Amino acid sequence: MVTEVLTAHQLKKEAPVFGQWSFNDHEQIVFCHDKDTGLKAIIGVHNTILGPALGGTRMYDYKTEWDALNDVLRLSRGMTYKAAITGLNLGGGKAVIIGDPKKIKTPELMKRFGKFVHTLGGKYYTAEDVGMETSDMDTVREVTPYVTGISESKGGAGNPSPVTAYGVYMGMKASAQFAYGNDNLEGKRICVQGIGHVGEELVRLISEEGANVLISDINEERLHQVSTMYNAEIYRGKDLYAEMMDIYAPCALGATINDETIHKLKAKVIAGAANNQLADENTHGILLQEKEIVYAPDFLINAGGIINVFAEIEGYGREQIINKTENIYNTTLDILNKAKATGMTTNAAANSIAEERIATKKSIIDL
Repeated sequence: MVTEVLTAHQLKKEAPVFGQWSFNDHEQIVFCHDKDTGLKAIIGVHNTILGPALGGTRMYDYKTEWDALNDVLRLSRGMTYKAAITGLNLGGGKAVIIGDPKKIKTPELMKRFGKFVHTLGGKYYTAEDVGMETSDMDTVREVTPYVTGISESKGGAGNPSPVTAYGVYMGMKASAQFAYGNDNLEGKRICVQGIGHVGEELVRLISEEGANVLISDINEERLHQVSTMYNAEIYRGKDLYAEMMDIYAPCALGATINDETIHKLKAKVIAGAANNQLADENTHGILLQEKEIVYAPDFLINAGGIINVFAEIEGYGREQIINKTENIYNTTLDILNKAKATGMTTNAAANSIAEERIATKKSIIDL
């Protein structure tokens, strides 16, 4: 018998799920692999107390599988809180597919992923996220009914990105009302970092209101397209976080508010579409509070997307989608005022409301 001696570094990774903070009581983690299509995916089901877990599938070329695991854990947990704070009868889940969507995504791979989703029997519904298109959800729908965000021509609610952006816009205006005493964005210098589907739509909305928009993205072609369409300024400096701005709107990947960036920020408001914007929600939430920067919790104001796709499950129409999304304005103000009154961070105030709703439902179930 051969006995393998593990180093301390290896031992740390022997329990990568249960041993880390981001696991946070997940109900189920599913690792999906298919040699023929090259599929490597992870599905995270965080909580189903309020209803089936719903969350998009992100396709991204992660540096390591550990990065992918950590991302799906953080994202699925965030979906639980997003659904709860928005008042939806849904739990939280998320999926990631490892790989560059431009290189490995095929209809066969998407169908194989859909079959893995189907094995969960409706415990998890997938949808569109980074690296995905509505057409990909249509492909997944060919093998499982447990997918939302399919084309309107196929009876779905369509691309959730415009509704997500509208919710962020509502949250941004509420945050401006709280910070400046007026929710008018005209003349405000707003930096939108990341101009994908949601970021571009947000640029359109705030540009039409008269904001001075600064845009940043790694895709040079997209920068020129969006700049030309909405007369937005392209950021060409060396340190975006030190730039003078009134509102910072992170709309790309998460953790841009971290130990390195937080002390540079000059914005008075942070309101964007990216998930998990705080690298450490406790530490950095407190630092933002100390700096008197108004932070609109991301899982609240980017909830328009889940409202949109939930419509397919519940069967409500466009008018109800917009009404529920517009209510993000009121909920944001409620949370900001609660944080001020209690001395809590805005993130903690939002978490407490979501957790209370989940705990109430759990107590009923446990009776």
